[in-house]
Formats: sequence, C-alpha cells, structure tokens
Amino acid sequence: MQYVIKNGIICLEGQHIKTDLKINDGIIEELGKGIYHGSEEVIDADGMYVCPGGIDPHTHMDLQQSPKYRACDTFYTGGIAAACGGTTTIIDHMAFGPVGCSLHHQFGVYRKLAADCPVDYSFHGVFQHVNADILKELGDIIDEGFPSFKAYTTYGFPITEPQLMPILKVMKEHHGLLTVHAENDTITNTLRRELQPDELLPIGQALTRPNIAEAESVNMLLSVARADGDAPVYVVHLSAHESLDQVRLARREGQKNIYVETCPQYLLLTEDKFRDGGPKEAIKYMMAPPLRKKEDNEAIWQGLRDGSVQVIATDHCPFTEKEKLENVADFRNCPGGVSGVEERMPLVFSEGVLKGRISLEQFVQTTSTNAAKIFGLYPKKGTLLPGSDADVILINPSKKRTFSHDNLHTTCGYSPYNGMTTDCTIDLVMLRGKIIARDNTFTGQKGYGTLLHRKRTVAYEDIVRV
Repeated sequence: MQYVIKNGIICLEGQHIKTDLKINDGIIEELGKGIYHGSEEVIDADGMYVCPGGIDPHTHMDLQQSPKYRACDTFYTGGIAAACGGTTTIIDHMAFGPVGCSLHHQFGVYRKLAADCPVDYSFHGVFQHVNADILKELGDIIDEGFPSFKAYTTYGFPITEPQLMPILKVMKEHHGLLTVHAENDTITNTLRRELQPDELLPIGQALTRPNIAEAESVNMLLSVARADGDAPVYVVHLSAHESLDQVRLARREGQKNIYVETCPQYLLLTEDKFRDGGPKEAIKYMMAPPLRKKEDNEAIWQGLRDGSVQVIATDHCPFTEKEKLENVADFRNCPGGVSGVEERMPLVFSEGVLKGRISLEQFVQTTSTNAAKIFGLYPKKGTLLPGSDADVILINPSKKRTFSHDNLHTTCGYSPYNGMTTDCTIDLVMLRGKIIARDNTFTGQKGYGTLLHRKRTVAYEDIVRV
C-alpha cells in the first residue's frame, strides 16, 4: 500500500518542516513536495503534526506482581490502548520467574504472552539472583538481540552492590544496558515496619518511600557504575528532584553513560492525590515510586528541557478498581501500578509542547527517538527519515479530549488522569504503513505486532547534549 501524507508539519528529532511524506510498502520512502503521482492514497494532515510513532520502553503487560495480583492488561488489550494513544512500539519489563530460574526462562514465557500483541514489541530481561551461570547467560542473551535487563534494588529480589559490579562488567563488555528501579530497600522497609495501625491510609505510600530513598539508591548505582569504568546505566521512572541532582553531579564529575527516564505521573500528578477525595479515591494512585510534590514535577520538566532526562515512558501496570479498593484499609497490601500507555503521548504534547514546557523537537526525542537510540531500534524506529518503518502518528492541536473510563481502552476501568483534558488528539496511527487506530478507534489486528531484536550501537554523545 502506498500513501502520501500531505500538508502536515513533519516532526524530526532536530527540526520540523511543512512538507509531504510518502510511504511505500510499510517504509518511509521520501519527504518533500511533488511526491504525489496520482496512484497513492492521500491522507490530508493540514494543521496537524506528523510525528514518529511513540516508543514506550517501560510497560508491564500481563505482569504477575504477586501470587494474588496480576496486571489486568494483556499484551493484546494493552497493545490496543497503546495504539489508540499513538504508541507503536513497547519494550516490556518482565515479571520475576520461579525462584532460581535461568535468565532465558522468562523470555520463553513472554514470547507466548505477547503473541497477540497488535503493536511492535521487545523485552527487557530481569535479574533475580546472580552467579556464574547467570552472567554467562547474560552475555549470550545480549548477543541474541535483547541487550537490556532490569534490576531492582528493592522488592522480593533486591540486587545489591556486590551483585551489581559483575553485572555491569558483563553489560559493558557486551554493549548491553542495565535499567534499574532505584529505591533504598532498608529505608522503605524500616519505615513501613514502624507504621502504627492508624497510619495505613494511602498517604503512607509517600511517607514510607521518601525522596531520599530514591536519591540514595541512584547515588549508589552511579557510584558502582563509575567504579566499573563508567558502565552504562539507565534509571527508570525517576521521580525526585534529589535524584536528578545526583545524576547532574555525576555528569559534572565526568561520568557520561547515564540515561534517565521519567513518566507522566511524575510530571503532572502530586501526592495531593493521596489526600483528595478520601481513601477510596487515593488508593487508586498506589505506585512505586509514589507521587511526589509539585517542586519535583517542576524539576523534572527542567530536566527534560536541559537534556538531563532523556525519555518519558509510562510504567504502565494497571490493576482493577476492585483490586485497589479491597486494600483501602492497608496500603501495604495494595497492588502497585497505574495505566498510562494510552494517555502518555497526548498528555506530554498538550502539557509539554502546547504549554511551552518543552519544544516540539524535545517531544519527539523524549517520546520516541531517544528510546529508539538507547535501546537499539534506531533508525528502524523513532524517526521519519527515508528507510525507516512507517510508524507515524497525526496529532491534531485543534481538538480536545477529556479522559474518562468511557473513552479509554485499558481494562482497569479508570485512569489516574480521569477528568484531565488535553488540547490535542491523536487522530491517526500507523504501524509499518498500516493504519491501526483512527479517531480513538482501534483498526489494527491481533498479533500484527512483531518481536524486535535489538542492538545498541549509538554513542551516548549522539543522544544527550549536556
């Protein structure tokens, strides 16, 4: 199928131009005027921004979080939500497997779970324990095309400094990337144990996971990476201004290979959500890290503007309202996670670009291009240059949308952004030249997504300017 997208503003990572874009057989063939020859189907993008499809490198589809709770979006339903929100590629963080399992184990499980995904996808591996066999597997899996892995410094299988050192050494040798959920396990667990029975309302999530718990863990991670010869590390869902200070300090001292991700909830929501509307409303916002203060929101927006933060992902991990509410009396038992994969692109464009917080080019970089470069998908993904996959979205800045359970596709039945209105809509979404969503209606196919094998070849200096 051939298309020409006419009259739109074509958004590239360093510039935007009003011109036309030609798609042939799923690939972007040409940019410019006079490229319509009469045989192509025309898509009129007058007044719209034509952007690369969003890449969300932090989702948790079908995640078994505990024996009792499993994320309610599968790769199929979550993929539909992604498509309708302008995201055409996801990189999913795997759940933990059986105690003592190999690194390969979860890749086999997730290949089956993701078979019905309607958008393109890949996986991050996950560490539960570290030994010689695991480290040998790590190098093999990186070479197989899955170069990124996740480590948690908290939860059920916390990775500590002695374990991080050999992991990062192998990562560096094989040009892989360690992504890290950074929270100090001792701080959070000690504070949780000290709670009194009358302190178990949802605000306890913020009180027991303070900014310093994240900042201390980020500092530890960066110190170990520096000791390992500036091994590359990627901090997921950074939420606290003190954590960003640690990143900036490390970079000033010469450490280069640091990548930082945040999420819309840490840009737009505050811990006031734990107080507003009573406990039954507050419990819906349970996530880790927790929502922070307005000053943290503002600091991270600044980090996006100055290049300290490179990626806006979502940490999409929804649970039903019923599952949240059954733990309203004790937040510690509540499954942590919220939706976001459908809301991310319109929220960031509306609250970021249209309100002057970030530029149009920074929107493209942080929602698509940088993730493609960091995680080994560029230039196949993350750009509208000739030769790239025709993953294209049309953003209409002349229409509004108010999020509600009636117009969202996640199966959890609510959104942390319920009631928020964006000053734009995602009018059309293409994946590899096929229209998979139009006007908030999914038009794609179950299983159309492909498993992406990745490489990491782009230097840090080509992604970040500090």
